[in-house]
Amino acid sequence: WVFLVSICSLTKSLLAVAFLASFGSSMLYGYNLAVVNSPAEYIKAFYNQTMVARNRTGLDDKTLTLFYSVTVSVFAIGGMVGSLTVGILVTRFGRKGTLVRITCLVFIAGAFMGFSRTFGSPEMIIVGRFITGVHSGISLSVVPMYLGEIAPKNLRGFLGLVPSIFICLGVFIAQILGLHELLGKEEHWPLFLSLVVIPTMFQLMLLPWFPESPRYLLLEKRNVHATITALKWYRSKVNIQAEIEEMQEEQRSMSSVQTVSVIGLLKDRSVRWQVITIVVVNIGMQLSGIDAIWFYTNTIFENAGIPVPQIQYTTVGTGAIEVIAGCVGCFTIERLGRRPLMIGGFTFMGICCAGITLSLMFQVLGLAVCVSLSLCLAGVPFLITAELFKQSHRPAAYTVAGCLNWLSNFTIGFVFPFLQMSAGAYCYLVFFGVCTAVAAYVFFIVPETKNKTFVEISQMFAARNGMLEEESSELGVANNPQLAKTNGYGAVVLEYDVIEKK
Repeated sequence: WVFLVSICSLTKSLLAVAFLASFGSSMLYGYNLAVVNSPAEYIKAFYNQTMVARNRTGLDDKTLTLFYSVTVSVFAIGGMVGSLTVGILVTRFGRKGTLVRITCLVFIAGAFMGFSRTFGSPEMIIVGRFITGVHSGISLSVVPMYLGEIAPKNLRGFLGLVPSIFICLGVFIAQILGLHELLGKEEHWPLFLSLVVIPTMFQLMLLPWFPESPRYLLLEKRNVHATITALKWYRSKVNIQAEIEEMQEEQRSMSSVQTVSVIGLLKDRSVRWQVITIVVVNIGMQLSGIDAIWFYTNTIFENAGIPVPQIQYTTVGTGAIEVIAGCVGCFTIERLGRRPLMIGGFTFMGICCAGITLSLMFQVLGLAVCVSLSLCLAGVPFLITAELFKQSHRPAAYTVAGCLNWLSNFTIGFVFPFLQMSAGAYCYLVFFGVCTAVAAYVFFIVPETKNKTFVEISQMFAARNGMLEEESSELGVANNPQLAKTNGYGAVVLEYDVIEKK
């Protein structure tokens, strides 16, 4: 009932910006994960034909597998490069401003991939995949950061998992379009790869009309008028005084209103366990086996003994399960909380991976359950990253989390086909070990963050970090105007707070 009341407070503008940001960014991540699966043989044939035309000799199976592995995994390299720029971009351009500016990358990548066969250049596919990876590396961090900052605390989990639904939807759309009856034919694969420009076009046209993150406007830009305007847009008729006061409390508790660098984050003893947590959870999510399933679904099903003509339909069925699981995760996170969803998800994913190893008869069912459980918590690592850090540390935290996320993604994309060739079904035991370890870590270390403010979450970690949560003497807010009180949407009273050293 509490969750239903919270949903009733969800404004149309808040829901619209969540859907729009996820549609033009998060969905592309899911689409690009799965789009290379269906036309894999056609792309390999194109590579081989190009090499024959250039060198008058084809490629052996191992070299062709290496080329295709590079095509798949270069997306993750681009993502890692993009994630390293997140802190700089969101500090300079804001959350929404960053999402709008990086749309140009998608149009460039779409052109490279769409015209690769026309110019007879496999390199254009690889470059296009790299550029889409850069875009996804940035947006995969910025979208949950943006939604986490504009959402009220009672809806932060719900909105924070909206991008995960669109990731599932992107995977599902790629699987549908990859059917032989649609774009799964040899002549259509360049178009199939370049369709990413369509959702980006809608985002570029509509997203600029929405306000920037109120927290960014107040805590980093100190623009009081723009903050009130943004909150008025996203909260409709709700009184915003309490939320303004909560932002002020966070500003007073920060050691600096300036954005902390990655080096500063790693050296800061006050956020030591928060950093360890995002490292464990983000690496664990990628090494749980879900990326291997996304990248190489057809190969996995073929090894499971499914007839080749039926594999594409089995893959679509798996995609449908992913979408349903994403919706389940989105609507249950505010009821169950973050901890139960992560502990249960990683535990059962580990069991499924062990089941895949034990029996090929169980393999397809195991994959379906593993995928569904994974998608229930796919958005939780980035949601947790937003919740565990205050405004000054959040961009650097997303840089660290994103970099580790994509590094793990690249490792799986590049290594898994060789691991599968050498170890067969036993390769899933690695994923079993990772899932079990992460579930144990969350159980013993990570507190529940549901319905907590950013300051309250920081205080929960204070004892574990060996520090007392106190207002820093280095805030330096003298001569900086702050909001003292807002009467609904009425006049803003400015005051000058001087915080004395304790």
